[in-house]
Amino acid sequence: MAIFNEIAGNVLLFFLVFGMSATVDIYAMAAQIRNSKAILMGVFLQFVILPVCGFLVVKFLELERSMGISLLVVTSSPGGSYSNWWCSMFNADLALSVTMTAISTLLSVFLMPANLLIYCKYAYDADVVESLDFNSLFIALSVVISAIGLGLFASGKIHSYRFNILANKVGNYAGVALVAFSALMSNSGGDNHFWNHTWQFYVGVMLPCLAGLLISNILTSFIKLDKPERVTLSVECCYQNVGIATSVALTMFKGDELAMAMSVPLYYGLIEAVILGLYCTVAWKANWTKAPSKVSFLTMLTTSYEVLILEHSELKAVEVSLPKHHKDYSEKVNMSGDTIYIKYSMEEEEEHNAMALGCIPLPTHPKEASGYQLPEVPGVEVTVVETSEL
Repeated sequence: MAIFNEIAGNVLLFFLVFGMSATVDIYAMAAQIRNSKAILMGVFLQFVILPVCGFLVVKFLELERSMGISLLVVTSSPGGSYSNWWCSMFNADLALSVTMTAISTLLSVFLMPANLLIYCKYAYDADVVESLDFNSLFIALSVVISAIGLGLFASGKIHSYRFNILANKVGNYAGVALVAFSALMSNSGGDNHFWNHTWQFYVGVMLPCLAGLLISNILTSFIKLDKPERVTLSVECCYQNVGIATSVALTMFKGDELAMAMSVPLYYGLIEAVILGLYCTVAWKANWTKAPSKVSFLTMLTTSYEVLILEHSELKAVEVSLPKHHKDYSEKVNMSGDTIYIKYSMEEEEEHNAMALGCIPLPTHPKEASGYQLPEVPGVEVTVVETSEL
């Protein structure tokens, strides 16, 4: 039964990450990979700020050993793949979220043990690294990276807004199913005395999430990231993979200590969902996301503005190509010197060089339309691009 649950969870995780990755336009992804300012800030928030917040809470509140170690594991873990789901539903910058998920998953193999080695050793003189389930970590890493790679490949190969929207729906359905599956598995673990803790437990587990969210917004605003990018990095910072902490608790503790340690990731998972749900709703109403603040809550959740605004922008753009040389056009004038007509040569002189994102070729043909009509689209100005001069 345990093997079946693990396989089912990984299958749902794959479709969640694949759906979110296949939603992203391949050119938007290529642009975000070059967005070093946002990526470096995201890594700093996730692997420096949140672990420090967890450590400070453990020290100042003097949390008992099992509770404190479990909290340190939570705050040192990589971000959960649910972060893509949250960014998709609330229309933050999904391309940046997928990029951060891939990078943080790879970096977590080295940075998570390093953080745990430092903070757990200093706080409790405990060696948590040897209790990490590296097999599960590498399985999760393989699932996430393969899903991201295949999703981006499908997005670039099919090159269709209609496919992007369909993939987004698949990812959202997989996310709902994974939430239900995780809740079912959590409730099947027996009595963990979730409501029988001191105030230090509830405040201590909640504080790193709140502090991380506040610091994320301050720092991302300070470096002047786009508002949807600020929302994305705030979600990426605070939303953690609580399954790793659960695995460590099962390995390290027994009896009452096990019940205490298991309660930490369970409570953090509940708190992060509530806090980020409220935060993302406020961000939407404050026009910090890609969804218009005037649409209904249900429309905002079920509409992928990531895709539709990009399509809308492409349709609004007007490109005007003028000839490079006088020989490329001919003008006829009348006796008084007034122009009667001008004939332009529209032949292309050069072919675009093929571009690629890693092993994924970037398409050059027009993208298939989605066929969707938006109830409201944020205004996109018509731009005129002059590609050459007379």
